[in-house]
Amino acid sequence: MGKLIKNHWARLIILAAATYQVAAALEGFFWPKIFWDFATKTLDRAVKPIPVLQIINLLFGLILLAWEWPLGFLAGSSLHRSLEARLAFLPLTALAAALMYQGTNAAIYQVIGLAVYFWAYSEGEMICAKPWTLPQRGARTARV
Repeated sequence: MGKLIKNHWARLIILAAATYQVAAALEGFFWPKIFWDFATKTLDRAVKPIPVLQIINLLFGLILLAWEWPLGFLAGSSLHRSLEARLAFLPLTALAAALMYQGTNAAIYQVIGLAVYFWAYSEGEMICAKPWTLPQRGARTARV
């Protein structure tokens, strides 16, 4: 059995969460609802009459899909290989998803993916320039 590569696992979790976030944003255009409306009605202006939160969630979901898959122009870039950038951006996307009623599951998945990315970062994992590949081992030297 091989060693678990946590950044690949986290990437799959975030891809699922981003897909869910895009779907939730699209559903939010038709049925706008703030998750926290049971506590306060002041946040309702974020979803209707102008769908600000839905647009933010749609953009965040599309950015995450483009970043995690990745698109051709992002693949191999320093932004694509940066675990630190992901650790800074994912809390923002999770917060945006958690505010919208339809996006709460996406927010939970993003927090789980964030935790796995942090685990990978703390163990010193790196993301390779070519997507979905493994880091190459150094040349072995003969032991005497």
